[in-house]
Amino acid sequence: MPVEPPPTDWVFPPADSAVGTDVVGVGADLEPGTLLAAYRAGLFPMRLGGGGPLAWWSPEPRGILPLDGLHVSRSLRRSLRRFTVSLDRDFEGVIRGCADERRPGGWIDDGFVAAYRGLHALGWAHSVEVWSGGELAGGLYGVRIGGMFAAESKFHRVTDASKVALVALVDHLRRDGARLIDVQWVTPHLASLGAVEVPRAEYLARLAEALGA
Repeated sequence: MPVEPPPTDWVFPPADSAVGTDVVGVGADLEPGTLLAAYRAGLFPMRLGGGGPLAWWSPEPRGILPLDGLHVSRSLRRSLRRFTVSLDRDFEGVIRGCADERRPGGWIDDGFVAAYRGLHALGWAHSVEVWSGGELAGGLYGVRIGGMFAAESKFHRVTDASKVALVALVDHLRRDGARLIDVQWVTPHLASLGAVEVPRAEYLARLAEALGA
């Protein structure tokens, strides 16, 4: 079972308080108690402008991946046979892969790496690793609280490896009774895999149900 950290000293604005923006607040810290309070409230952290101040986001609309809505193409099904997959075997390797400065739009700095490493040590953050020839080919990481999984980032070094990680994640969460996968925003790539947008209010209602599961 995950270990509950000391509670945060910060109070977040309501996730539905932002009007005309996805940001509800700026500041606070990345302590485990702060991160968990944010996710439970429907928020997640990301720096403004990639390397600016720490901000807390509540997108309108919100991206989710329905557990029964994953699109697996024929080519992806073939790719599944080329890799092996593990869970929580190399969290450090996965988050470092996601934080690679050579990746376009990279925003995960050392502070975020340390923060989520801490959540992983407490049992809240998890990784999916995809291996090829004994080498880490890709993966993803995120935060699991009750029936909700907040997918934070994924990466690949071999074609389709991050997609394979997503397929493995969905399969695992289905078996484990999860009810909600949060993907923050829907990109064309995520849409091709089945992600959809829902109104912020609907996301918060689904989150409350998932946390109460």
